This record gives sequence, C-alpha cells and structure tokens, in this order.
Amino acid sequence: MGLDLYTILQTAAEIADKEGLEAVTLATLAKKLGIRPPSLYNHIEGLHGLRKQLAVYGLKQLYSTLADAAVGRSGDDAVHTLGKAYVSFVRAHPGLYEATLQSPDPLDPEIQRAGDEIVKLTLRVLHVYKLDDETALHAVRSLRSMFHGFSSLERKGGFGLPLDRNETLRFLIDTFLVGIHQKRKSTDVIQSRNEKTSHDPKKGE
Repeated sequence: MGLDLYTILQTAAEIADKEGLEAVTLATLAKKLGIRPPSLYNHIEGLHGLRKQLAVYGLKQLYSTLADAAVGRSGDDAVHTLGKAYVSFVRAHPGLYEATLQSPDPLDPEIQRAGDEIVKLTLRVLHVYKLDDETALHAVRSLRSMFHGFSSLERKGGFGLPLDRNETLRFLIDTFLVGIHQKRKSTDVIQSRNEKTSHDPKKGE
C-alpha cells in the first residue's frame, strides 16, 4: 500500500549507488521495499522497464542538480559551477549516473527528452559567448565529454598522483574556457570584417 513509481525509482537508485547498477533486480528491489516481486508490475514493465525509468529518473535528477547550480550565475562562473555540480552528482550517485548511460533504449522518446533538457540548459549557460548554433553544440558535447571523462577516471581510481582532483577539474575547465574565448574573438573579427565589406562602396567593383 502507498507504493508508487517515484518510491520504486528512489529505492532502486539507492541500491545502485550502494551496491552497483547490476545489483538492481526485481528481486532485490522487491525485498528492499518489503513486497513480492509481482507487485512491481503494477508500476513498471519488468526489468527492462525498470532500467528505462531509472535512466529517465537519473537524467532528471542530474538536470535538477545542474539547474540549481546554474541559477543566478553566468559566463565563466556558470561553466565552472556546472562542472562542479556534474562531478559532485556522479560522486554522490555513481550507480544512478551509470543508469543514465546504460539505458536499454537510448532512442526512447522519454530518454531523449530528459537528455535534451540538459543540452538546452548547457546551451543557455553558453549563450553569453555568442557562439553560432553548430559551434555551441560542439561546445556542449565537449563539456559533457570533459565532465564524464573526469568523473569516470575518478570513479575507477584513475588519478593516482597526490594532487587535488578539484584543482585538476578547475584547470580542465579553465583550459576549455580559454579556447571558448579565443573562438569568440575569432568570430567577432570575422563578423567585423564582413560588416566592413558589406558597407564598402567599392564592393563588387
């Protein structure tokens, strides 16, 4: 009684974070909830359905974390805050994060909508740099690659040197931002040249 999808997913996420994503089965979930496994079918379509819903839940939780971190911030500060929030989420919820990467159907509309919200949020953060649409999407992809790569290496013990990992993350983001600022300057120069050319009375001679 009182069982709903949110409770199921919250409990599944707890199991994933503590014991690993592979530990999330209908049997372990039902035991944790104190119910019989068949009762889960009133809310999910088997293990496949559970994995899909857990992926959606994880993406929404990640979006919420990133959105809260970005509120009231802009420019370089916002990008740094976004990176810290992303890595902190993975540190706190390694199993749930893994679920977002191992959806049984990445092309499922619900999965795509949840992922698109994160992309849109990142584009809003990058809007201040005045990148063209295609370049902005490359920047979003680059940020995701950075944050995911850093988090994955950290989770697997890939940083063995006695250095502050948070400082490494800051250095990584700073280096990315240097490139973004350079890209913006190059774009401004090209636009300025085009504007001068368009107003040149000798144009076309």
